Amino acid sequence: MTSTQTYRERRPAAELGRYAACVFVQQVFPGSEPYTHRPVPNGSAELLCEVGAMPRVVGPQTGPVEYTLAPGAAVVGVRLNPGAAPSVLGMPASEVVDLSVGADDLWGRSAVALGEAVAAAASPWEAAVKLEEAIADRLAAAADPDPVALEAVRLLLPGRTRDVTSLPSALYISESQLRRRLQEATGFAPKLLHRMLRFQGFLALAQGCEHPSRELARLAADAGYADQSHLTRESARLAGLSPKTLLRNSERYCGPTHDHAASYGPLLPQRALARG
Repeated sequence: MTSTQTYRERRPAAELGRYAACVFVQQVFPGSEPYTHRPVPNGSAELLCEVGAMPRVVGPQTGPVEYTLAPGAAVVGVRLNPGAAPSVLGMPASEVVDLSVGADDLWGRSAVALGEAVAAAASPWEAAVKLEEAIADRLAAAADPDPVALEAVRLLLPGRTRDVTSLPSALYISESQLRRRLQEATGFAPKLLHRMLRFQGFLALAQGCEHPSRELARLAADAGYADQSHLTRESARLAGLSPKTLLRNSERYCGPTHDHAASYGPLLPQRALARG
């Protein structure tokens, strides 16, 4: 048997556009083999729920993780924008880095009700709407995201800032203030978040190629790496694999069954600057 699985994203509801990067549905079809998913750090936290189970809050990652989905499993989720986690979760992002926590541990009975609503939904995409609605409800009484942190995140997106040390002066704050505020908002110091977002930019560029594993040198240059060796070192740190192995796995197991356009889109417009 071969694994038959899909991963699809869409943009979030308009009222969540400031807070969420995408809404996604991942499915492993009955009768297929179990599917091992290996997400790499993207600077974001997620609210996700395997249909029939308790919703979970997955904090921002510092390294690769993997989990196996059984045949017939469906996972729905909302990926937050870097910097939005404190507003949605009610705590600094730094408190959930590298953690996966049952939402009931954070939100009590309301998380149990959310899991029941997801399980009762008529389809996975309708189940994903339940997560969006839960986030919107939490935001009604939440504090706004830190505007300085959000602007720092914007400047750290691929192609916008070549030298992270220039950020404090660009934002009119001290280096220590920037570090503290960005860690509270995203879980990461500026340099590490910059590396993560640059690597996500590389993956976004690769998805637009028919055979990305054959175009590593060009992709490395377009993504802003000094050379292919630089990309290889970063891939080992963030993905735990060489870029060629990572992209070959993507070609083999993802291909047309995976759609990351909603989350990758914002990483692409400024890619020309990365060639400079």
